[in-house]
Amino acid sequence: MRNFTQITKYLGLLMVVLLMGACQEEFEIVGNEEDETLGANSTTANLIINIINTAAKDGSFDNIVDGASCFAVNFPYTVEVNGLEITIDSLEDLELIEEIFDSIEFDDDILEIIFPITITLADYSEIVVENAEQLRELAADCIEGGDDDDIECIDFVYPLTFFTFDVDDQQTGTVVVNSDEQLRQFLDNREDDELISLQYPVSLIKADGTTITVDSNAQLAMALEAAREECDEDDDDDYNDDDFTKEDLDAYLVECPWEIRDMRRDGSEQTEQYREWLMDFREDGRVKLISAAGGIQEGIWETSQTENGVLLTLDFNSANDFNLNWLVYELDYERIKFFSGNDNRIILKQRCDLGEVPTEPETLREILKECDWIIKRVFLDGEQIDRLLGWEFQFYPDGLVKLTNGIGISEGSWEIGENNAGILSLMINIGQEPGVNFEWPLRDLDEERLKFGIPETGYELILLRDCVDDPDGDALEISNILLGGGWQVANFEINNDDITESFAGMDFNFSNMRQLEISINDDPQAFGLWRVFRNADGHLKIILNLSEQGSSFEQMTHSWYIDTAYLTSDRISLVYEVENVTKILVFEKGI
Repeated sequence: MRNFTQITKYLGLLMVVLLMGACQEEFEIVGNEEDETLGANSTTANLIINIINTAAKDGSFDNIVDGASCFAVNFPYTVEVNGLEITIDSLEDLELIEEIFDSIEFDDDILEIIFPITITLADYSEIVVENAEQLRELAADCIEGGDDDDIECIDFVYPLTFFTFDVDDQQTGTVVVNSDEQLRQFLDNREDDELISLQYPVSLIKADGTTITVDSNAQLAMALEAAREECDEDDDDDYNDDDFTKEDLDAYLVECPWEIRDMRRDGSEQTEQYREWLMDFREDGRVKLISAAGGIQEGIWETSQTENGVLLTLDFNSANDFNLNWLVYELDYERIKFFSGNDNRIILKQRCDLGEVPTEPETLREILKECDWIIKRVFLDGEQIDRLLGWEFQFYPDGLVKLTNGIGISEGSWEIGENNAGILSLMINIGQEPGVNFEWPLRDLDEERLKFGIPETGYELILLRDCVDDPDGDALEISNILLGGGWQVANFEINNDDITESFAGMDFNFSNMRQLEISINDDPQAFGLWRVFRNADGHLKIILNLSEQGSSFEQMTHSWYIDTAYLTSDRISLVYEVENVTKILVFEKGI
């Protein structure tokens, strides 16, 4: 963007062009052929100025610091952001400033520049600025709002080659420019009686990333002039306006579910009431409001473009807190902020990790039938049922469900429907296993995990997908390593307390039926269950379930992280971490 338009300087260039018919002292761009020589007309003048404006220095990228689009602060420099001093040496550092501003949603954001600083103007000249008052005076001369002269929606592809000529049209030299700055300096430093021509073809990149090629002065003039209105130059001092259209918002809303992170209605904080609630926008104009417990309320949504920005209108039958016209005042990566009059606001966080929220019974029914499902955690009435860790559900189309640990099998029935609160639920009834008999309301779903229950009431069930037809290659490889013979405990620490000696002389044998046998001199001492899997976060883990074998073995009953950095064919290191507890368990062969 141009800081100072230097009209006087370039009026001189225009005048010599317009006086071409009277004398040979001219500033002219000619083509690579004789018929490309331009006469003295307004098209010539506009082309000269448009090339200059296309090569101008853009200063809008750091508006968060200087509040001005027509100059940029030179790296490096230091600022204080909400009391935190940081050095700005890259575009990434500028993003850090916005992250600090956004870390607290509704505080007063304060940024102070540590002077002196150096700024670069549109013509690449530099000025040393000694204080904030001088900076404000310079910024006041900027033309904001997209009404300045520079052209930002198209860029030259370098290098460009120019030929220079004397007044007798004799070529005097060749100049190659490799950047906007070199192009600007080349044009600024030409003598008044020197003619130049540009070698074609010339390539340019538009704001949408497409490349065009022009073969003449006329085509170049048309391309540069057309580019003036082809994109939003973001020429304002509002760094946080996140320019977007109604169509952009529509597409963004339907990409993934959105979690409510902040809610205020008529000045009253409602965030706790709606914590972890989801909004699921559909392309047909329907929207579902899903409570943390899984309850669903349906409504409609639409957007509209206004002079003040894009409006989102929500209309639910019974969720009146949301029924307003919400103005979007910030749209960022994975987050949208809305406000409405009289102190109303909503902040939504995109949750693509949840996948599509299944709100129809048939959707969840089909997901469960696709694969087997491993129990990662189960709480029933506040009691954790450790003995079911690693057991596997198999859901059949006829309503039959099997629960197995690899050897024993319990059978029962299952169904998908709504519980008494109208929440989509998994209803399980296995007479021989009361630990899972419950109407489990759905809470969360992604590609590899299902969460059911109401944790605040002591009911929770977490299942992990286990597809036999599509096994995880790394998990399968680690399982094969474990199957290769007896293992001994080389190290077992709990919060740095070494209890390895408690397992001296014991052999741990992992079988292909997911059974784990612990023996001393081939005499079985205990039995359990094991299973290797990759969790929803992509980490490899192993379940060890020895919950019914006594206190010493119960210390091993966990879902452990596998330290793959130190994994070999005769050594495997496991880590378990929760609040205030860290366990390290290392198995080795041949100790």
